[in-house]
Amino acid sequence: MMPTHNSRQIVRYLGGIAVVLGVMAAFAGSPRRQTNARLDLDRLAQTVERDDDNVTAVELGDWIRNRRPNLRIVDLRDSAEFEDYHIPTAERIALTSLTSTRFRNDETVVLYSGGDGRAAQGWVFLRAMGFTRVYFLKGGLYEWLDDVMNPAISPSASENERLEFRRVSEISRYFGGAPMVGERKSSRPSIEVKSNGSVREAVSRIRGRGC
Repeated sequence: MMPTHNSRQIVRYLGGIAVVLGVMAAFAGSPRRQTNARLDLDRLAQTVERDDDNVTAVELGDWIRNRRPNLRIVDLRDSAEFEDYHIPTAERIALTSLTSTRFRNDETVVLYSGGDGRAAQGWVFLRAMGFTRVYFLKGGLYEWLDDVMNPAISPSASENERLEFRRVSEISRYFGGAPMVGERKSSRPSIEVKSNGSVREAVSRIRGRGC
């Protein structure tokens, strides 16, 4: 049986909490930790339940295109994966360095990774440090490749779906994407993987189109 959306959220949230609690002692003596730390588990749980902890790839693309003030995009993958391909304007920060990185309270921070839970864990890290304008990319880099760089719509889509697809297509073309009518081959792996092979294959398909 496939896990439900809510169960996946709970697992993601609890996994992040477990990691935070496991490393929190290491940062207990830092000035940043003492000043800003306020881990409210009830509030975090409510945020996850409302689905307010994440942003979609299309929303992020719209934020970048419209130059949202103080937007900061953080790629938590390794350096080789980052150099191979990353979301425009993103910077690479290792998950282990996230709590020692300086963030401003007026920044909107969006974290993303590949097919693992690092972005959700990083979200908990920053929320535990007191930052509230933090999100992670809901489907990771695969969602960006699918929904921004390679969006597709069914030929039998409704009028409302076609209107939304026009908006998404404008965002896609801004980043050099190729919107299409018909069925696409998803960039996402059928199972969760730690390698970047699927990302490289997807990027190769995009570059092969001349984008």
